[in-house]
Amino acid sequence: MRAIPLPDTTGLHLRIVYKLMGDPRNVAHAKKVTQEKHHKGKNAQKARAPQPVKKGQTEQTKSAGTAQDAAPTPEGEKPPQPQDSTQLEKSLAVLSKLKELEFHSRGNIEKLAELSLTIEEELKQKAFAEAIGTVYAAQNSFQSKILELIAAYEKECARLSGSA
Repeated sequence: MRAIPLPDTTGLHLRIVYKLMGDPRNVAHAKKVTQEKHHKGKNAQKARAPQPVKKGQTEQTKSAGTAQDAAPTPEGEKPPQPQDSTQLEKSLAVLSKLKELEFHSRGNIEKLAELSLTIEEELKQKAFAEAIGTVYAAQNSFQSKILELIAAYEKECARLSGSA
């Protein structure tokens, strides 16, 4: 039996590999569609309407709901906090972003110093030298504040990792 060459969407004949396995574009598309259906299926299960309740059950749930509302909650009782490990992971992600900000801030300070030297020394433009000096001071202030924040946040992450 002889294999019939299948035409590609470009009008060319497919190679033998594609005859046996299928066009990789079709395989990738099918995989994507399957994944989308899978994810939509999960969301659909969560969003389903609640089951209809019988008459006797609604009265019981209403009376239970009013009993809960009537009971005052003590002020010392706090709502349940998310898991410490999840909070630690998110806190470490924030710490990473803060360190990234600090890194770029340091780079900005170096660039501003170079520009200040160029403007003041080489170009002799005093008016712009003062303006860039103001920007440099603001960036330097930001740098010191972000370093303080990072130090405090590192302590918080250490506290969270100790309690986890």
